[in-house]
Amino acid sequence: MLKILIPTLFLLPTTWLTSSKWLWPTALTQSMLIALGSITWLNNTTDTGWTALNSYIGTDPLSTPLLVLSCWLLPLMLLASQNHLSSEPMNRQRMYITLLTTLQLFLILAFGATEMIMFYVMFEATLIPTLLVITRWGNQTERLNAGTYFLFYTLAGSLPLLVALLMLQNSTGTLSLLIIPYAKPLLLMPFGSKIWWAACMIAFLVKMPLYGMHLWLPKAHVEAPVAGSMVLAAVLLKLGGYGMMRLMIVLDPLSKEMVYPFIVLALWGVIMTGSICLRQTDLKSLIAYSSVSHMGLVAGGILIQTPWGFTGALILMIAHGLASSALFCLANTNYERTHSRTMLLARGLQIALPLMTTWWFIASLANLALPPLPNLMGELMIITSLFNWSAWTLILTGIGTLITAAYSLYMFLMSQRGPLPQHMLALPPSYTREHLLMALHLIPLLLIILKPALLWGWFAC
Repeated sequence: MLKILIPTLFLLPTTWLTSSKWLWPTALTQSMLIALGSITWLNNTTDTGWTALNSYIGTDPLSTPLLVLSCWLLPLMLLASQNHLSSEPMNRQRMYITLLTTLQLFLILAFGATEMIMFYVMFEATLIPTLLVITRWGNQTERLNAGTYFLFYTLAGSLPLLVALLMLQNSTGTLSLLIIPYAKPLLLMPFGSKIWWAACMIAFLVKMPLYGMHLWLPKAHVEAPVAGSMVLAAVLLKLGGYGMMRLMIVLDPLSKEMVYPFIVLALWGVIMTGSICLRQTDLKSLIAYSSVSHMGLVAGGILIQTPWGFTGALILMIAHGLASSALFCLANTNYERTHSRTMLLARGLQIALPLMTTWWFIASLANLALPPLPNLMGELMIITSLFNWSAWTLILTGIGTLITAAYSLYMFLMSQRGPLPQHMLALPPSYTREHLLMALHLIPLLLIILKPALLWGWFAC
């Protein structure tokens, strides 16, 4: 892991020492080399144990795909942000790149942590650069309100988790992920143990977010710049799922009676947020609510605690991260040309930008989980494991799948088909940078299909 951490740290001073002419090419080249280097971690995913650098940082089959996704996203964020930042003062450009690099560093340390308190500290640390990106580079005046929602929802959910972890440390004597599965469980009174279980889970359910705790997410997505939306959808939401998977081992005996209301709420959220997507007029808001819907399915897969549920949840997290980030990039390319996120005012773009319509079509199909994309693999595994747990869940997941297909097609048809409005006849063409950005998002989805060993059997142990 040092071969990735050291170049990432080196990128911070490089951003401030490089001349203004070479700032973006240097940052992009170095971040892409880091991303390519991180792919070598995937060679360890066939093992069932940890590949530890030391007692605090390591990789295992659960954390490795999320680490690679975190590293892969930085060059894509730089590519997507280059156009709208080029007119800003050089110091603001340098600060923007520094914040994104710092965020990647925190994410690597969070997913690579082998100690729960270190994971908690990095989990909270990601809040700082994300909040600065949203409030300082957002497009509208509502960005301060969105930042406040993001800050207080995250902190209110996370503080009980800190208390729960300290209680667990006091009981077991350790919070190391290498030892804690074999440590003695925390002994509390029945009511106290249920409160402790909720304290452990609420922080991650807010971060995912679960339906009912999701109000911060659409605001943050809509007001954030494109890089903020990308990192929120692709990686930060996955911190919640990753934390749930890690703590489920410790919470195991109690979880069997505590998960029922949360599974029902997650699956009901899939239907409700999907229905909200069908009546959205704001393109970024639609994609944001789509993320809530997909992460509800992930939460259901994790909470039933079966190997198929865990594997499907991890596959869907990776696939959704790439597809959702791609959709936010496409929404940004529309916004840069039309200066509007309203779909009624920016429709019929197939006539003006036919190549971008191809990327819109592929990304929309990935969002609705068309075979043979890994989105379908993840959803099928979660739906199958939920059906095995209770046949009644098939009604909720089936309706949710149909609504997902409906709003994905609605989004594509509203933005791409129909007559081109009169105020949009002189649009700039699509650029090579934008096509490269979309290729780097969607080609990895196809590569996952070609190497199913990366996906199948991660949790066979």
